[in-house]
Amino acid sequence: MLKHAISTLALVMLPAMSAFSIEPAVTQVVLGIHGGTGSAKKEMTPEHEKELRTDLERALQAGYAQLQKPGASGLDAVEAAIRVLEDSPHFNAGKGAVFTHEGRNELDASIMEGKAKRGGAVAGVTIIKNPITAARTVMEKSKHVLLAGRGAEVFASSMGLEIVDPSYFWTEPRWRQIQKVWEKERRGDSKEKSAAIESLRREWSTVGAVALDKAGSLAAGTSTGGMSNKMFGRVGDSPILGAGTYADNESCAVSGTGHGEYFIRFAVAHEISVLVKYKRMPIEAAAADVVRQLQTAGGEGGVIALDAKGNFSAPFNTEGLYRGYAKSDGTIKVMLYEN
Repeated sequence: MLKHAISTLALVMLPAMSAFSIEPAVTQVVLGIHGGTGSAKKEMTPEHEKELRTDLERALQAGYAQLQKPGASGLDAVEAAIRVLEDSPHFNAGKGAVFTHEGRNELDASIMEGKAKRGGAVAGVTIIKNPITAARTVMEKSKHVLLAGRGAEVFASSMGLEIVDPSYFWTEPRWRQIQKVWEKERRGDSKEKSAAIESLRREWSTVGAVALDKAGSLAAGTSTGGMSNKMFGRVGDSPILGAGTYADNESCAVSGTGHGEYFIRFAVAHEISVLVKYKRMPIEAAAADVVRQLQTAGGEGGVIALDAKGNFSAPFNTEGLYRGYAKSDGTIKVMLYEN
């Protein structure tokens, strides 16, 4: 009773900030996903909203189906859900990846399980169709945790993963977007630059998933096209265990989306785990506290977090967070901007 009172007080005492959403934890969740913070609500068309909700539902269905198979693990669910989102052009991962400053699509991904804390990741890849599968393959088929660039691509190819031409990731909307940013940069006007920066903030559409399997093990994964107009060689938080992805059966599984540099600096995913594991904070209080710290420092984004009891929370300090969950009874819910 005292712990509940303390956690409730902690949530109440969070400073009032613009666009900060703290939702009560949803219970009996076995799979949670996110599709990033997305674009401004005022820019959302009914058609695009329908497409987003459809793809998020498909991802949840794919992951939940894996969890129903005998002997299936949370890793299976996380990988299946994220692959659906990577194959969609509507998210900044896989097919829908944004462009770098050089006009390339460079992808990152990581995956982790909470029992033995094994993890795998790839960074800066350009020809691997599903980076989340490559990340899992690094975890299970190599002696390493993170492979980058050409090394990751050669490894994925040698393991029989699907390889595509870089043009596979080219999409008209993303190309138009980067063209506008380049044009504003060329003009050099301060107002134009501010507008360009603001437009980039809306592209933190990293995708991720967290899962709790029937054996009680947690898993998490994250996949992204990175930051639009990023410098050559830039790597964000998504392939960094403890920053954008983390799983520990003694605490929780976390996947984040937002300004990667802040997620790395604050070790966001691990920090949430620490608060749950050592301070015994409820998942919603722990996740909200860390996301609040991000905002105080100037970082934007959100997380999905799932504890070992099936309590799911998704706080964010942006206008919206594309997200959803599947409960143990098969109930599926998807949200974009609404609580």
